[in-house]
Amino acid sequence: MRKFLVVIITTFFYLGYLPLVPGTFGSLAGIFLFYCIQGNTLAHLILIFILMLLGFLLSGEAERIFRQKDSRHIVIDEVTGMLLGLLFIPCDIKIIILAFFIFRLLDTLKPYPAGPLQKLDYGIGVMSDDLVAGIYTNLILHLILRFASFRTV
Repeated sequence: MRKFLVVIITTFFYLGYLPLVPGTFGSLAGIFLFYCIQGNTLAHLILIFILMLLGFLLSGEAERIFRQKDSRHIVIDEVTGMLLGLLFIPCDIKIIILAFFIFRLLDTLKPYPAGPLQKLDYGIGVMSDDLVAGIYTNLILHLILRFASFRTV
């Protein structure tokens, strides 16, 4: 039963088993959750906290189940990172699309310190690089939004 729960949570209800780019589907799941809780900052923060906690606690075990470090099947990290990237961001389709592309680019490029963090053990590496990508995405979006608001004044 525990193995089943680890797999269902870390693959985010089996999204991690989708072919080609499961991380992209995980990111899209993060956007879906963002739409479900739009405007409720407390729910957004609680959801990020719960997913981070579950990701840190279960990703190492999922790596053992899948017999692979940072297995492509584990997508709870992308879901959480995307939600973090959208924290305190207005629910506007153009901004969300931009957030998605920025997050996926940063998740792929792994800018410092994401690269070194990804090498950490026990699932810490699984979650950390995507959390860094989420933080960077959020900062970039806030800068864009700030810059755009100055231009309209």
